[in-house]
Amino acid sequence: MAHEWRTTLAGEDVVLLGARALYRPACAALLIADLHLGKGDVFRRAGIGLPAGGTLHDLQRLDVLLDAYPTRTLWILGDLLHGPLREATWLQQWRQWRLRHAALEIAVIRGNHDRVLRAAALDVRDVGERVDDGALVLRHDPVAEAGRHVLCGHVHPLSELPGVRRRFPAFWLRPGLTVLPAFSHFSAGVVAPLRAHEQLVVCVDDAVVALPVPR
Repeated sequence: MAHEWRTTLAGEDVVLLGARALYRPACAALLIADLHLGKGDVFRRAGIGLPAGGTLHDLQRLDVLLDAYPTRTLWILGDLLHGPLREATWLQQWRQWRLRHAALEIAVIRGNHDRVLRAAALDVRDVGERVDDGALVLRHDPVAEAGRHVLCGHVHPLSELPGVRRRFPAFWLRPGLTVLPAFSHFSAGVVAPLRAHEQLVVCVDDAVVALPVPR
């Protein structure tokens, strides 16, 4: 299976990656949604036993993408964080990772989990809740805008395939709206209720499979 699937959104060539990211070659931009840094720490503080290492694993996956795709700007389409900043292992891992990528611009769209985002502490640029970028709109929640194409996240779309028990994260392509899968491996989601002219591009262990468009 291929690791990328190319398409055109609002007249711009883009690449959907099986590693749950979208790449824009024209502006050397890599886009991900719902990184949820520190989610495991939040759950463990609430008494829910979860294995450590999720943040480090996700940052290592980002390293692979940044090595493979020349990137000037990493856009995070909301939910960079999962909870408040605390001195925890995940935060140390982020700081070390950020130092290795000091020249990389990281622009963060605020999501519902980013209410306490402290951009300076994470060395990122807080660009608010919505950004116009040419013919595209970047935001967190999937809200269509007339005459524009929105790139967003928030709902963590999943695919449900006949005869397959496992659900896979997916890009949800809708008229005027592309919803990215959650980048975090530690995330639940919702099965996308497809309507006519909508499509799922499924991420299967870093490979990508475009499903037929329902009629």
